[in-house]
Order: sequence, then structure tokens, then C-alpha cells
Amino acid sequence: MGQDVEAREFSREDRTRYRAKVRRCLDVFARMLSERDFTFEHTHVGIEIEFNLVDEHGDPALTNVEALDAIADPDFQTELGLFNVEINVPPARVEGAGLDTLQAALRDDLNAAQEKAAGVGSHLLMIGILPTLQEGHFSRDSISANPRYHLLSDQILTARGEDIEIVIDGVDRLDTTADTIIPEAACTSTQLHLQVEPDDFAPMWNAAQAIAGVQVAIGANSPFLLGRQLWHETRIALFEQATDTRSEELKAQGVRPRVFFGERWITSVFDLFEENVRYFPALLPIVDEEDPVVELEEGRVPTLSELRLHNGTIYRWNRPIYDIADGRPHLRIENRLLPAGPTVADTMANAALFYGLVRVLGTSDRPVWSQLTFRAAEDNFHQAARSGIDTEIYWPGVGAVSVRELVLRRLLPLAHAGLEQMGVDTAVRDRLLGIIEQRCITGRNGATWLIDELGHQLTLSADRPAAMRATTRAYEVHMHGGEPVHTWPTRS
Repeated sequence: MGQDVEAREFSREDRTRYRAKVRRCLDVFARMLSERDFTFEHTHVGIEIEFNLVDEHGDPALTNVEALDAIADPDFQTELGLFNVEINVPPARVEGAGLDTLQAALRDDLNAAQEKAAGVGSHLLMIGILPTLQEGHFSRDSISANPRYHLLSDQILTARGEDIEIVIDGVDRLDTTADTIIPEAACTSTQLHLQVEPDDFAPMWNAAQAIAGVQVAIGANSPFLLGRQLWHETRIALFEQATDTRSEELKAQGVRPRVFFGERWITSVFDLFEENVRYFPALLPIVDEEDPVVELEEGRVPTLSELRLHNGTIYRWNRPIYDIADGRPHLRIENRLLPAGPTVADTMANAALFYGLVRVLGTSDRPVWSQLTFRAAEDNFHQAARSGIDTEIYWPGVGAVSVRELVLRRLLPLAHAGLEQMGVDTAVRDRLLGIIEQRCITGRNGATWLIDELGHQLTLSADRPAAMRATTRAYEVHMHGGEPVHTWPTRS
């Protein structure tokens, strides 16, 4: 949910100053892309994962303060809900056994955190949406104490001018309202970071957009919300609605949503930042003292803090990131569309598929997006969120095709080639992409397992909340067991 900010109120003058400063930052960013060196010798990747906290019954535990005190690891941080925490795994080089190194670090950190959090009655659950969430958890009292969350919630509701309405039609129907953005806390995600040089950014981002539907279909893990069975990846619809600043009238006028797939293929990373400044008003108009022009002209690296803060309040599914590491500027694609879980192994398999496909498609002589309309890519994305691993999507040269067949016949070989180009060891890519292969062969991912398990639990008890708790507890056992979800037994 972005960087820390202090509680405060904003004046019209604040917004005017901020707009001018953001545009000044944008001008400096344009100069930096042509004047500064963003190159790197080794590609680095990183992962952020949001967790739910549950008690021994599988119900939400509003204990992130106590859990984080017990974990006492700076890699773990608060998130929007009191029942959330997040881990930021330090970046690693991708070549060789780098993905294994990342996986081992994540597994070790999770094991250590789970053991410590258990001492305060909290268990970490890596899942897209917690099945045991109830309406009562969607209250202001469930928002974390950090002022940035309350401030952001207030600004979104003020911009909207009315309560947030959540309406999702799936197997069941959900129609509810909220007077804060706390429903967004139900959306726990995996965020994959890929370091990219400026000249490569546009084709890599376009490739990431083109495969978004495939990623969601294969990785879906969020079929339930507030006791209803909705989409296979309900997070997508929920997140789009929970942070929407638009009234119905603004939607009818074509105003763009802040959770934004985009509307066109790009030719430069600058396109995305420029669109963000042009289309979206500030939510947190906080101005610092740095003059980016002075910093640039005196040979220092500008932080561009206003531009970065603004970028952090626009939730593109593939978000551009400008950052500074070791005194040097760099660019990343932040892939935000996958749910958390089901396991560390599944998470790394999802990452390998993303990194491999983006690399090979982004360097293709005949790019896939030259044969695919942007609207078709967006339609694929939302259809995959609705229907999951058995989705049929449109793919150039094939037409309408099941995601499972597309991945098995065409995309897995490409992902292998992309990882090979990145220098990933053969054994690493075989193991990780083998998990994706087995998911497609078995037709089992997190969403299908959860649906089947709930079906089994409902044969034992007609008490749906009790069945959701039993499903959650069974999921927790398998999640911490660590075996990929395609190996989990089903009992329906």
C-alpha cells in the first residue's frame, strides 16, 4: 500500500503544489532516461508476499502488531488489515541457482516467522482470500494502526463521495458496501519484481500484459469471499472495486479506475508514468524539500519522491517502478496480479513462468502483442480470473484455446527458453516449470483444491461457516507441509 506517511489533512494549496512538483519530477525522469545509466550487469528479481493471520480455528486473527513484535524481522511489515502481514524477500540474482536461493530464503523466513507468531496465537496463511472472513471484519476497527492506511482510506472515500459498493457475480452473488477500503485487505497477493533496463522496459511490460490471463488462470487461489463462492481469482474483482475512487457518474464518463490494467501497448516506460500524472489526481499530495532539477544537475540521483508516491497510489496490475539501489537508479516491473500461495514451491513456480515468458516474449522478433489487441489481453485477464485453470482464452496463431493446452504445448517451452537465456540452471528450471506442467495436466491449482475441499466438508456438515473453517485448517496443514498444490489430495 505504499510508503509511510503521517496523519494530516490536505489543503487546496497542497494539491496545487504537489501537482507542480509531480510534473517537475516527470520532466526530470524523462531527462534521466536519456542522460543517466540504468544498466546493470546481473538481472535481479525479488518477491513480496502478503499473508493472512489466523487463529487455531482458522478464523482471522487481528494480531499483526503482536505477531510482528514476536517475529522481530525487518523483512516482515504491516499491511492494511490487522489480519495481514507482508514479507519483502531481499532481491537475488536470477542466473544459476538464484531462484533456489530465493526459495530457500523465503522458506526459512516463513518457518521462523510461523514459529514465533504461534507464541502469540497467530498462524501465517499464504492464500489469496481467507475463506473465514466475515462481514464484521470489514470495519474501520480492522485497519492497521499505521496512519498511512487510515489516510489513504479517507482520501479514497472522499474522492469517491459515497460508500464503496462490492458486487461480484460468480457461482454465488455478493452485494455489499463498505465505508473504508478495508475490503482491499482481503486481497493478499504475491508481487514479483523484475529488474529491466530502459530500452527493454516497453517490450517486457507488453509481454507481461499479454500473459496476464495465463498467469491468473494457472495461479488462481481465491474462490471464496464472505462465505460465497465467486470467481476462481476473486481478488481481481474485489481489488478493482475496493479501491475505486469513481462514482457511477464518473464511470459513465469514462474516467479511468485506479486499479488499472491499462489501455494500450507502450513504447517506453515514460508512457506509464506520464499516463499516471495525466489521468489520476493526487490522493496523498505530500511535497518534500528536494528539488529534482538541482539534484540532477549537481550529479546526484534524484529520489523523485512525489512521482514515486503518486505511482504507488495507482494500482496497475503490472506497475512500473523507479527506485535507487547502491546510489544508482534502476527500473523494475512489479507484477501484482497473482494471489499469495498455495505454497512456497508454487510461488516460485509461478515466478519462474513469469520471468521466463517475459524474457523470451519481450525479446521476440515478432512480438505477441503485435498480433494481439490490448482489449483481447484484458478480456483474457478477466475471463481467467472468473473461470481459472479451465479458462479458454484467445492467443495469436491459435485462436480460442484452453489455458492448460496453451501452456503445455506452447508456453512452457518458451518459458524454458527464456530462463535459459537468463542463465538459470537446467535443474532449477526443470523443477519449477515441472510444477506448472503438473498443474496443467491435473487441472488442480489452489482454487480448484479449495472448491473441492469445501464440497467435501459440506458433505460432513451443512454449517457453511464451520465448513469454511475446516477447509482453511486443512489448507493450512498442506501449505506448511510445502508440497505443491497439484499433489494435495482431494476428497470430493
